[in-house]
Amino acid sequence: MSAIPLRRPAAGPNSRDSSGLPDAALLASLTARFASTAADHDRSGAFPAQNFEALQSHGLIGLVAPSAFGGGGATLASARQVIAAVARGEPATALILTMTYLQHHGLARGDSRWPPHLRERVVRDAVEHGALINALRVEPALGSPARGGLPATVARRDGTGWRIDGHKLYTTGIEGLGWLAVWARTDEPAPRTGVFLVPRHAEGVRVIASWDHLGLRASGSHEVVFENVAIPLDHAVDLRAPADWAPDAGSQTDIDAQASQQAWMVVLLGSLYDAVARSARDWLVGFLNQRAPGSLGAPLSSLPRVQETVGEIEALLRTNRVLLDAASEAVDGGRTPSAVDSGLLKHTVTGNAVRAVELALQLTGNHGLARQNPLERHYRDVLCSRIHTPQNDAILVGAGKRALLSTGAVA
Repeated sequence: MSAIPLRRPAAGPNSRDSSGLPDAALLASLTARFASTAADHDRSGAFPAQNFEALQSHGLIGLVAPSAFGGGGATLASARQVIAAVARGEPATALILTMTYLQHHGLARGDSRWPPHLRERVVRDAVEHGALINALRVEPALGSPARGGLPATVARRDGTGWRIDGHKLYTTGIEGLGWLAVWARTDEPAPRTGVFLVPRHAEGVRVIASWDHLGLRASGSHEVVFENVAIPLDHAVDLRAPADWAPDAGSQTDIDAQASQQAWMVVLLGSLYDAVARSARDWLVGFLNQRAPGSLGAPLSSLPRVQETVGEIEALLRTNRVLLDAASEAVDGGRTPSAVDSGLLKHTVTGNAVRAVELALQLTGNHGLARQNPLERHYRDVLCSRIHTPQNDAILVGAGKRALLSTGAVA
């Protein structure tokens, strides 16, 4: 498995309109193009290489990357529009692109701890060649580091560099990545934890093709093993004491950076799964308008009960749109929400998306669960929204503690 070599964006239609937002006609064409092969990617699980070639040809892979290094420097509102359009066509592509956008957003911040020359290298590689990047964090024993604990992936000093050994799970997009931001600990007497930048094709990086999932099957979220992988000393791009990674630890700058990163993640992932639900709604409306059982003598859409349920779906999706637009506007305006509020946004938007597709299935019965119809695929994909950090239990505990602390002590 190798990263997909892409090229510098070709001259052609501009990816932005006169307001600086992504061009609506271009995004609509990409949605249709990606949707035409989405079922094939779902069946095969193949990495959607041609989708990323199309994104790169319009300069969309480097859309969020800092403009100082040739990137688009896009706002969250712009990134949200792109992710939503891609996800309405093929959501695994959108998930892989989301992970790259999140890494680029972190590099665009003036308070990034990464060495400037490595920030520039990763960004220019994306802009000129379409190189994708993702964080590799989850491990077999540790699970998600968001739950605490030291990673088993270890970096040890070796002369003028580092040697890395470890095992990662759920490495979304690994077949097309150019760079890996690996969460690991040092072997020092007082271990530090943090991010090590590893080229995807460094010697000793091995992929175990184990991803066979219910949804987002083309995301290629396989396992990766690191066996004595050598990287330069400066590729330890952000090392800290383990306690300094806590959400409320470090300087105010660090706390603000984490809140900004979480807000971007929640809005982009929320936009992705909301888009899946909207694709389900679109198919449902077409089905209900066309399906006319002989016993009824009219389309199903003529039934008040059907109209009421579709109206409930519309209410759920309208709530999502309002919440996601407001969050994007707040972040772009410098009013980053707290981690608790970002978590509640994820809980509401993803819950609404899942519920919308469930209602569609209730209306369609066996038709909606048939493999030849896309609704069952949308349902499998939208269920994946529940596994992203932060998970619902952590979101609700955090919100509950905040509410209780506002009126009294909590143990």
